[in-house]
Amino acid sequence: MKRKETKGSSARGDGYHQAARPGHRSIVIRVDGRPVPAVEGQSVLAALHAAGILALRRSDLRGEPRGALCGMGVCFECRVTVNGRPGGQACLTAVEDGMDIRTDGY
Repeated sequence: MKRKETKGSSARGDGYHQAARPGHRSIVIRVDGRPVPAVEGQSVLAALHAAGILALRRSDLRGEPRGALCGMGVCFECRVTVNGRPGGQACLTAVEDGMDIRTDGY
């Protein structure tokens, strides 16, 4: 089945093409020191994926990049540091304007 493109979306995952839903405003979060657009009400994981950021940390054993598996709080693979607090699950954390996210903080 072919993916249908809608206005405001991007097949590349380019977060700058996100369109805020009615009643939700566009905001900016900082990820590893750089600005990343987000939409109020979405999860940190959704904002990161929309910006093309898939690897969030490295495995403890071999250092391979790791990203979210489940997107619903079960796998703990999306752990990031949120506003200085390590171990936050990106899939369960809602974005806030100006939020500071650090990936690979372990």
